Amino acid sequence: QVQLVESGGGLVQAGGSLRLSCAASGRTFSNNAMGWFRQAPGKEREFVAAISWSGRGISYAASVKGRFTISRDNAKNTVYLRMNSLKPEDTAVYYCAARRNSTVVVATTAFEYWGQGTQVTVSS
Repeated sequence: QVQLVESGGGLVQAGGSLRLSCAASGRTFSNNAMGWFRQAPGKEREFVAAISWSGRGISYAASVKGRFTISRDNAKNTVYLRMNSLKPEDTAVYYCAARRNSTVVVATTAFEYWGQGTQVTVSS
């Protein structure tokens, strides 16, 4: 079992930056691929970014590529999402997720463990 706790969300103006953190506990962290997803009001949860256990495999949604950066520190059992050039359409609850497998995938259903989410609001 893996427990995930997100932090770092908040209110920011368009063009600003935030860094989300996700602290994992409960079992070996370094063998899990990790991902970030988001869900805006009235919309389905969508993939944002994912990273393999080694950190060498990374994938981004087209809407955030070039603006967001996912990284991980296995020694600290933490995964990060650096978000730059934020837009109002980035407003959502952001969720951290982990999967038992170590490879990168983008499907929501492939991730077995989820955090409670952190709100990110971007004002125009």
